Amino acid sequence: MDEEILYADPLGAKAEIVTEKYLLFVSDGLLFGTKAEYVVEIITNHIITPLPLVPSYIRGIINLRGQVLPIVDMRLLLGRMPAESSCIIILNIEDTLVGILVDTVQKMIDVDRKTILSAPPQHAQDMVTGMCSLGDGQTMLVFDCPQILTRS
Repeated sequence: MDEEILYADPLGAKAEIVTEKYLLFVSDGLLFGTKAEYVVEIITNHIITPLPLVPSYIRGIINLRGQVLPIVDMRLLLGRMPAESSCIIILNIEDTLVGILVDTVQKMIDVDRKTILSAPPQHAQDMVTGMCSLGDGQTMLVFDCPQILTRS
């Protein structure tokens, strides 16, 4: 959901700030943000059942209140070493529920769209669509949720 805020500058002209909400999470020391519109819930300490013959970045499946969901390990997806992560973010991407296994979830923030820059092409393959500097000096990588569904 976008918010639109108008303010006047010292010369009297109106400037427009359009913000979007992002959920911040960390995976292998990298700070990512995913649009809040994709986030369904955050769960911890859920048992993941491994599956044979699936891509290496799929850690397995979980049964969440009777619904079976695939779990994507963010570290493996980005070509990193797996770790004992216990936080799963459930995302709704194009009416498909999928979980992403992350190290930690930080907080929800508002980000001005104009501050998001294109990501360097070599950075995190095609899973990152942009990046921006946050007020606390950190850099957020914008995680491209729909790319999870198109990976092979």
